[in-house]
Amino acid sequence: MGKTGGKNQKHKKRINRDLEKEKCGLIFKEIGQEYAQILRMLGNGRCETYCFDGIKRLCHIRGKMRKKIWINIGDIVLIGIRDFQDQKGDIILKYSASEARSLKAYGELPSSIQINQNDNQEQEKNKNSILDEGFDFEYQDNLVSE
Repeated sequence: MGKTGGKNQKHKKRINRDLEKEKCGLIFKEIGQEYAQILRMLGNGRCETYCFDGIKRLCHIRGKMRKKIWINIGDIVLIGIRDFQDQKGDIILKYSASEARSLKAYGELPSSIQINQNDNQEQEKNKNSILDEGFDFEYQDNLVSE
């Protein structure tokens, strides 16, 4: 069996996917949908979210997004609230950091939330690990003198 796409087919698909994202623009919530922030990942495509209407919901990542779009703690998502179960929902869309900032600027999201809170914590952790290499020279001097 030979290759079907030829050379650099994967790269072309990635470029086309990025262009499609830019075309669609910003998607706002409709009736039966709500903005939410991921609190924790539970496994098996499920996560606990805090919806901005004040309710914590158990949400399921839809199949179209499952292994294509990675969702992390602290991400802003759009969920569809189930009609028959108010405490559960389905994740419809993940907003990028720039899209979430523009939603916050439009007044769709509350001003008290922090966008990409985990990214800031990871940057501080990396900064501290660069400054501290784990050597304690005073302790090593005491070992040598004994």
